Amino acid sequence: MAHVPVVDMRPWLDGTDRAGVAAQVDAALIDVGFFLVTGHGVDLDARARLRAAAREFFALPAAAKTPYAVTVAGRGWLPPGVEANGYAEGAETPPDLKESFSVGADDATSPLDGYWFQRNVYPSEVPALEPAVTAYLATMKALADELLRLCAAALALPADFFTAHTARATHTLNLNWYPPMGVVGAPADGQYRIGPHTDFGTVTVLDREPGRGGLQVWTAADGWQDAPYVENSFTINAGDLLARWSGDRWKSNRHRVLPPQADSPDEDLLSLVYFYEADADTVVEALTPPIGRPNSHPPVRAADFLRERLDAITVG
Repeated sequence: MAHVPVVDMRPWLDGTDRAGVAAQVDAALIDVGFFLVTGHGVDLDARARLRAAAREFFALPAAAKTPYAVTVAGRGWLPPGVEANGYAEGAETPPDLKESFSVGADDATSPLDGYWFQRNVYPSEVPALEPAVTAYLATMKALADELLRLCAAALALPADFFTAHTARATHTLNLNWYPPMGVVGAPADGQYRIGPHTDFGTVTVLDREPGRGGLQVWTAADGWQDAPYVENSFTINAGDLLARWSGDRWKSNRHRVLPPQADSPDEDLLSLVYFYEADADTVVEALTPPIGRPNSHPPVRAADFLRERLDAITVG
């Protein structure tokens, strides 16, 4: 899929061509809102350890997972049926065909602690999960901040334009398991592993597995297109908050995860999805021309903006 480019971060990280990498990122976010990054320096072993521990959790019987059950924005196991991302677009769709294990920022640093800084819960049945998650979260925050510095460079703004507001950023790591058809049955009409939606925060960092029932990205020219897969890359996209912050210069683009396919009924996939946001009390003011586009976005507090979107996709 030529619309989603692959960006090598090495010339940015080693300083040999920071302007060139920033220009590639700017072009990708203007065009499609997505790009893949290679040369990011994230350890493959850390990703493998987390994926293995997550698979061990999802393989537990439902009775063992039920004590950790929560709903959207909670910390723990999101069982089947609690989330329908298509609702974010105003479409009443069947629930998404997935299970998730969710952790988030647990450093209680704002008056919004009860919602944004809940206590993370880890299953005693899988002792390897907590250390794997903790290590991965630290790595992802560092990468997300570097991506936001890259975004600032793409706009010729001070390096800390975005990261000045991420010292205590809200963030969520979703371990998404997409079961095979033998577990979830044949999908209903309009049912997906994740329904069409946009992400809500600043940047999303996705570690995905390739599959027939995988990620698709919307393109104005060609409609829904399979997202490219490159070994050892991350898929990056801008969220609604970053698009608004850029004054609509950048796209927060629609995407979805296809349901299990009839020609691959035994396929199951596991994605590591890191949603990065901003400090909960950050007041986001949309950029105006010449950087942003003409817009009438009023200032908005990050926590209010994000919570409205999370509530929209909660079933029940």
